[in-house]
Amino acid sequence: MDRLELPGVTWRGVSPKLVWVELVSGAVFLLVVLAIAVVTLLLGIWWVAVPLGVIAVISVINLALTGRRVRSIGYQLRDDDLLFRRGIMWQRFVAVPYGRMQLVDINRGPIARGLGLSELKFVTAAAAAGVTIPGLPENEAEELRDHLVSVAESRRAGL
Repeated sequence: MDRLELPGVTWRGVSPKLVWVELVSGAVFLLVVLAIAVVTLLLGIWWVAVPLGVIAVISVINLALTGRRVRSIGYQLRDDDLLFRRGIMWQRFVAVPYGRMQLVDINRGPIARGLGLSELKFVTAAAAAGVTIPGLPENEAEELRDHLVSVAESRRAGL
């Protein structure tokens, strides 16, 4: 299946270190699910362990696709908006007009912070148009935030 591409758009990808953040958090989730499944089997509550086993299998598949999923994330600054994409099977393309941005926020979780990564979140008036770009190096996230805030203020002011 071909990926939907837009002509003339050069995508900026996120840091490959994001793969490690996703793998560690996914592995921790998988270990918790497996531990609960083992405890329920030891207690003889097999009907609880079966759905947990299904969740574990889905988690393993998710972990196997982590690298490809991270490579699918990208963004592009255009003249009037920021274009964002993500997804392998369910591809999402979102264009966020600069003048509609109300909040640009940086988040850093403990694993991402240890690897020098940040997550940039844009909030607009439309709840469905919120965009989060994970896996940006800290300095790139701060520069992008400052740029987007200044562009958004000038667009809202009508300059």
